[in-house]
Amino acid sequence: MDHAVEEAGERAWRGVTGRGRRAHPRTSLREVQVETWDAIRSRRNVRSYGEGPVAPEDLDRILEAARRTPSAGNQQAWDFVVCTDREQLARLARVWRAARHVASSAATIALVAPSSDDARMRYLIQFDLGQATMSIMVAAADLGIGSAHAGVHDQELARRVLGFPEDRFCALLITLGTPADRPLTPIQRPDRRPFEEVVHRGHW
Repeated sequence: MDHAVEEAGERAWRGVTGRGRRAHPRTSLREVQVETWDAIRSRRNVRSYGEGPVAPEDLDRILEAARRTPSAGNQQAWDFVVCTDREQLARLARVWRAARHVASSAATIALVAPSSDDARMRYLIQFDLGQATMSIMVAAADLGIGSAHAGVHDQELARRVLGFPEDRFCALLITLGTPADRPLTPIQRPDRRPFEEVVHRGHW
């Protein structure tokens, strides 16, 4: 394990209290602490961001959450490329027509994974990347940081901007930043199918 990575994780973890809670979030617009359930209910896709940056400590904590994500066989078939440079973000926003919000984000995390000819391996990698995505988004919401995903259509452009090897592909981008409209708060009436409709107990 890369010692520098371990140190980054420890620095992120030292920014929280003994219960795993940051005493004073640097990026959050709210002063109150957020519990896991509140973070899950508060998370929403945010594609319009304020001008403030994401604090380095907060960014490290979000990345540490991604690193700790479970994966099939613990293969951890992912790498995370973090972009905060405004010019780089503008170039990265051109990898897909629905990725324009990348340009205005405070930071964007690119999820990079190995290419594979094996159908089962491709399925497992996509499943693991989905788990990592949710870890990133919930950790961000816990800090009051908005997030949204974006697909990647132009892999060659993504490779030029991010510099990942030929045997890898950029699966998706996750943008981060302070919400421009309103702080993250628990959504009381989410636009989701009714609980009784989607939950089946014991059988369909």
